[in-house]
Amino acid sequence: MATAVSPLSDNEFHRLTDRVLTGIEAATDAWLQQDVIDIDVSRTGGLLELGFPNGSKIIVNTQPPLHELWVAARAGGHHYRHLDGRWLDTRDDTEFFEALSGFASQQAGKPLRFEPT
Repeated sequence: MATAVSPLSDNEFHRLTDRVLTGIEAATDAWLQQDVIDIDVSRTGGLLELGFPNGSKIIVNTQPPLHELWVAARAGGHHYRHLDGRWLDTRDDTEFFEALSGFASQQAGKPLRFEPT
């Protein structure tokens, strides 16, 4: 289980989480350009909100004091910590991008895939 203390410095945490949020924004922009799905994206600092056509939302939020990424989706709330080069769920070690892809696919009603950048 991903319960160990984060090995990241504050600067490294901010660099990695900015990369994650920017990658999510880039994926949704590409889907819009390719007419895959129209997801509204709003980012304020370390909080990214994805709005789906059916009105549902996914929130990805950085938690700097804990060095975690938090996700709120219809499937529930999940916390991810960076270990061994991957963001892993603190409860069951599920990988962040795999989980986010599943949450987004479920809420969009079609397969969507987020990839690490």
